[in-house]
Order: sequence, then C-alpha cells, then structure tokens
Amino acid sequence: MGSFVKGTIFLTFVIFLSKLFGFIYRMQFMRVAGEEAVGIYMTSYPAFVFFISLLQLGIPIALAKIVAELHAKRRDGQLKSVMQTATRWSIVSIILFAPVLYFFIPFLAGTLLHNEATKLTLYIALGAVPIVVFSGLIRGYLQGIAIISATAWSQMLEQLVRIGLITILLPLFATPENPALTAAYAMAITAAGELISFIYLYIHYSIKKKRPKQSEKVKPYPAMPMMRIAVPSAGSRLFGTFTWFLEPIVFLKALTVSGLTAAGATTLYGIISGVHIPLLLFPSFIPNALAIVLIPAVSDAVARSNHQLLNERIGVSLRLSSIVGCYAATFFFLHGDELAMRLFHLEENRGFMRILAPIFYFYYIQSPLHSILQAVDEARPAMMNSIYGGLGKLFVMFVLASQTFIQEFGAIIAIGFGVLITSFLHIATLRQHKMIAAGFRFFAIPYGIFILICVVQTFAKPYFSFDFWTNSAITLILLTIMLLLTNQLKWRDFSYLKSIISRRS
Repeated sequence: MGSFVKGTIFLTFVIFLSKLFGFIYRMQFMRVAGEEAVGIYMTSYPAFVFFISLLQLGIPIALAKIVAELHAKRRDGQLKSVMQTATRWSIVSIILFAPVLYFFIPFLAGTLLHNEATKLTLYIALGAVPIVVFSGLIRGYLQGIAIISATAWSQMLEQLVRIGLITILLPLFATPENPALTAAYAMAITAAGELISFIYLYIHYSIKKKRPKQSEKVKPYPAMPMMRIAVPSAGSRLFGTFTWFLEPIVFLKALTVSGLTAAGATTLYGIISGVHIPLLLFPSFIPNALAIVLIPAVSDAVARSNHQLLNERIGVSLRLSSIVGCYAATFFFLHGDELAMRLFHLEENRGFMRILAPIFYFYYIQSPLHSILQAVDEARPAMMNSIYGGLGKLFVMFVLASQTFIQEFGAIIAIGFGVLITSFLHIATLRQHKMIAAGFRFFAIPYGIFILICVVQTFAKPYFSFDFWTNSAITLILLTIMLLLTNQLKWRDFSYLKSIISRRS
C-alpha cells in the first residue's frame, strides 16, 4: 500500500505542474498567435486526439494491465514478449489507418469542419500521431512495472518544451495575415514536444526493461488476450474523442437554430470550452494521477486474490477523488465566475460556473472509476457507460440549446448531463462486482457538505464585505473543518502521508 500511495503523491505533484504549465502555454499561445490562429488550432486538436485514439487501439492500457499482472506473479521473463506483441500490433494499426486518415483530411477540413485553413494543421497532427502511439506503449510498460516517475516527468518535459518553443520560436514564424500557417507551426511545436517526451521515455525504458534470463525460453505472447482488453478500451476512448469532435458542430448548429449568429455561437463555444471547462478540469490532476496508478495497483491486488488490499486501494482512491470534488465544486460554485473573469479578462459574467460546478463534482470521480473497471475486466461495461453518456450529452445539447428561451445554458446543462450519466453508470457497474464493496455512500457526505457550505456562504455574503481572496480562503477553511468533523479527511491520513513522504524507499 505504501508504494501505491507514494507513487500517487509523486504523480499528483507532477501532473499538477504539467497542468499548470498547460495553462501558461495556453495563455502564451493566445498572446503570440492571436484568436483566429488559436481557433484553427483548437478546431483541429479534437481530430488530432481522435487520430491518436484510433491508431492506439487501446493497446497501452492493455499492456499496462498485462505487465502489472505478470510482474506481480514474478514472471518478468515474459514482459519482453508482451512488449513485442504490443509493438507489432501498433505498427499494423499505423499501416492500416494512417493512409486512410491522410486521404480523409481534405473532406474533414472542407466539409465537416467547414474550414480549409485547418488542412495543413491536420496533416502535421497526423504526422505526430505515430510518435504518440509508441510513447503510449512505453508509458504502459513502465506503469505496469510501477515506474511512475518517468511517465510523469515526460509529461512535464513535454509541456516545458512546448512553452519554450512557443515563446521563442513561434513569434519568429507567426504571421498575422496567415493564421492558418501560424496554427500549423503551433501543431509542429506540439509534435516536437511529443518527440522529446518519447526520447526521454525510451531512454528510461532501455534502462528499466526486464530481460529474460539466458536459460529461460519465452514463447511469443498471444495477441488475443491483449486485444480482448484493448478493443473495449479503444472503443470507449474512440467514442469519447469522437463525441468531443462532434460537440462544437452540434453546439453551433443548435445555437444558430435558436436564432444566434454563427459568430456569436462560436464566441460562446470558445468561452465555454476555452475558459470554463479548463478551469473546472484543473483540480482533476489528483483523480487523474490516481487513475494512472490504479490500473496496475488494482490488477496486482486482483492477481493476488487479495480482496482486502483491493478494497483498500479502491476505497482510498474514491474517497480522495470525492474530497477533491467537494473542494472544487464548492469553490467554483461560489467563486468560479469571478476567478474566470480575473484570469481571462472576460467582458461579462455569464454565471456558467454556478451551473457546471455542482454537476462537475461527479467528473472528479469518473476517471478513477473507469480505471478500476478496466483493471477488474469490466472494460466493455465501462465503454458502454461512456457511449451512453456521450450520446446523451449530444442529444440533450441539440434539444435544449436550440430552444430560444435557454440557448447556451441548454448546452451547459447538456455537458453536465453527459458527466452525470457516465459517472453514475460507472458506480452502478462497480457495485455489481462481487469482489468490490464500493457503493454510492463515498460521495454522499462530501456532496452534502458542498451544499451546506454553498447555502451558508450565499446567505452570509451580503453581511460581510471581504475581498475575493479572503472569501476564497474562508470557503476553503470552512470546507476543511467540515470534512475533518465528518471524518472524511482523517487525521491518520496526514501522519500516514508524512511517513510515506519521509520514507526513502
């Protein structure tokens, strides 16, 4: 349990830095490139992520799970064979799909995205995809043998490279009269960051990989067990990235039907997807770190048939994720709109955060739940849950956002609806698993505390005249006291945390 928590703490810290650097990158990109070039890049980026999901075929997740199970059983001699099988299938995927995507890009840019200016950016994005595919394999392998530091530092290194290049090089090539070319240069910088990350990971893989003994005869690892895990994982991620790609299309269409101009609808989508959603997602660095280490950690406990260790790891991860959700939802409900205006200099407070924050509480438990389901061989139900959530979001978005009386607020509600559907289906699926004793109770008390603090602060605010930062501090202090009093934050967690940090090995 100690190595699990220690790895989570370290990974949480590095992912936090990576997300922080991502914010710096986004603001610097906007300053250097301008709104139009950023718009072209951001329109192309969901397609880039979709290309990655298609070519990866879910193999990195399957690789991490299989490697973790073999490593737990002390069968390290087979790990090289597993990596070779994963690499072969990844190469086959690239050979099959990359040419199809290459010829698909003109139709994607001109017909689906209605913007020929995205074509060059999409071609560069496709060229970067194989780098990401092979980086994913190495990450999966290293996660499987519980080497978390290399995968975490590679993400931060990638962000640092992107910030440096976009600050130093992009101003030399950025052309205000040709935003399409500027966006293409930005995508090339993204590819350069991925390349540096891959080189760093490959060096660590070369040092840490497990080699079979000379006397040990190792058979080639069969593809079918790997693909049985990989394909459902690929389906879930493919659908998620595909619905992300469809989201702006449905959003713009619905709002134009309701009477808004295309330019007005585009501006609203940019504010929601470029300001409010990134702010809400920022605290997810803790659940994301947990999700990464949960696949090998839970797989290890399942392989040992250690139900106590399994439920302990699941319980800690879900409790921590729920506490993060409590802090984030409360802070963003009370102070999120003002924070958005301060950071991004928005002209108008539209109140979007007050709608999204109570719903996004459940986003913070979603990635750990998904990883747990993957690790206990429930990949297909996890995929279907994501599909239902994605379909529900798009349907509700078009129905509500196309109504004149609700417009963009309907789209906001739809985004939250998709989060709720997926998260609650994940919980329901987990409850049906015989080895796992998790239910709905882990978030009931924190969510009640969120509601209580928001009601008290809302009614008390008119009677106290504090500045933004003082109000924010009061909110966080009240939350911490309530979580301690209700035994959600436990004093032994802090002493245990101290012992883990001070331990050298």
